[in-house]
Order: sequence, then structure tokens, then C-alpha cells
Amino acid sequence: MHEELENFEKNHVWDLVELPPNCRPIGTKWVFKNKKGEDGMVVRNKARLKKGIDYEETFAPVARLEAIRILLAFAASKGFKLQQMDVKSAFLNGFIEEEVYVRQPPGFESAKFPDRVYKLRKALYGLKQAHRAWYARLKSFLLKSGHGGDTLIVQIYVDDTIFGGSSHALVSSFAEQMSREFEMSLMGELQFFLGLQIKQGLEGTFVHQAKYTRDKLKKFKMGDSKPMTTPMSTNTALDADEDGEAVDQKEFRGMIGSLLYLTATRPDIQFAVCLCARYQASPRTSHRQAVKRIFRYLKFTPELGLWYSSGSSLSLRGFSDADHAGCRIDR
Repeated sequence: MHEELENFEKNHVWDLVELPPNCRPIGTKWVFKNKKGEDGMVVRNKARLKKGIDYEETFAPVARLEAIRILLAFAASKGFKLQQMDVKSAFLNGFIEEEVYVRQPPGFESAKFPDRVYKLRKALYGLKQAHRAWYARLKSFLLKSGHGGDTLIVQIYVDDTIFGGSSHALVSSFAEQMSREFEMSLMGELQFFLGLQIKQGLEGTFVHQAKYTRDKLKKFKMGDSKPMTTPMSTNTALDADEDGEAVDQKEFRGMIGSLLYLTATRPDIQFAVCLCARYQASPRTSHRQAVKRIFRYLKFTPELGLWYSSGSSLSLRGFSDADHAGCRIDR
């Protein structure tokens, strides 16, 4: 908590002032979180002071999983070694346009001015426009940082940044520029990002979600289930099964959501998962059994993933299943 408040002072986030007439301050609270690494061990303890409302524009773009996969494929093809860094208290770097007042943090009230409030200069965690304010600041900085004819690629997901370039000197220069502008934690070679486990080598890059897979098998009590060699039986033909026994919709949707996230690196389950996802509104026993079959297949193949070869072409190819007559719902 002390470190968080020291960051506030360092970034000149707020000023202690009298509350203007007809203004209502926003309450504050402490939120504690552990950041874990690839092995599930805690790598950093975080304390965040949060608050929120008073906003107009809130949209802020972040990297999608599809865009991250494209970057991994591109970097492997070009021989880039991707790096990772984390911005400490990222939202404290974003300027806000609205006039916002917040109460003093619990346990850290001013002894001299206990009734005063803080007027925000910059965004804080919990403000709806915090993401947008931080992204605007970062975008402005990146556009001003030219790199001549060299290639530098940067992807942003809130306060996590992955980057790579056509030369080691360029990558090092960019990391130094970011560290001068913002308080950064340089994490070295990209290995774990948004649940993706990434292994970069001379011959290519391997991406998988083995840890995530095992975590979900444990969560849904499928860790001791009998493994299956395929995600779906060849004679499975799911339909609405309106006469079947209904099952817990919340649990079913949770299972489907977890499986959909796994399709980021597991295209082999995508057809089966999307077929089962059709029945989230009214799941039946037959649908849950089909979902459990997918988990049993994952038990058999937890470490399958995507391989991006350094010698592969960057040409785009697509594949489609054209067996429309095989669909029992609408042919």
C-alpha cells in the first residue's frame, strides 16, 4: 500500500483540496491481488486503490489473442526474439479530462486535513476511463518515438507489453526509452502471456496452454477422468434434445467458456466446442456429456499446441467444413 501511494506522489496523480460546493467525492477501497507466473507461483503482490464513475469516453483497444498469434507467427518467420515488460501502476500515467474528486484512502487520511479530498490529475484503477487515458498517453509516446527504417512491433494488453524488432540494438533502445518514460519491470524473453505458454527457439516458436488445461480439468473435477483419444465420437449428432434432462446452466456455460479460450492454441477441439456452445441457453445431459468428452480428450493431450516454424511462409490459408447436410438442426 505504501508503494502504491508513493507511486501516486511520484506521478503527481492528485492534489489535496477542499471539496467544491455541489460536488460529491467518490469513495475509495484497497484491492489486493497476486500476480502468478507460468508455474503458478506468485511473482508479485499488488495493492491497488480503486474508485470509479464520472466518465464519458471509456473505449480502449487491447491486443486480441488472434493478433498475438499473428505476431508470434510473424516473429518466428522473421527470426525476431520477442520480449516482455510490465508497466508499474500503468493507469497512473494517463491524464483525465473530467473533474473528479475522491475521498482519502482508508487508513492513510491526512492528520492535518482529514476532511479534504483529492482532485485527480491522472487516472486511477477503477475509473471507467482509466484504460482509455492510459492508452492515449502510451499511443502519443510511441508515435513520437521514431526508429528510422528498422522494424519494431509492439503489442499492448493493458499494462503488459510484448515487443520485438529487426535488431537487438533496436529492441534494447526501445526498452530503455520505455523505462525512461514510465516505471517498467523488464521481464526478459516472452514465456507466459495471458495464459499462453511460449517457447521461442531457433527453429520456431511453440505455443500451448498446458497449465490452463490442467487448471480447468481440476476446476471441473475431470482430473481423474478416463482419457479419450478424440474430442468427439464420429457418430455423435447433437440436437436441442428438448425431452432430455436439464443440467446446471451456469456450470455448463463455465465449461464452454473455458474451452473456447483453449481454442486459441487448440484448433483440434474448435468444431466440437462450437457445436456444444450452441446449447448454452438450454443445456441437457447429452450436451454436458459431449462437453465432458472434450475434457477427457484434453486429459489425454494436455500439451498439444501450435508450432510456428521459422521456415514457414506467411501466406494466409483457410479451411472449411462443407458438410452442411450433416447438420441435424438446419441442414
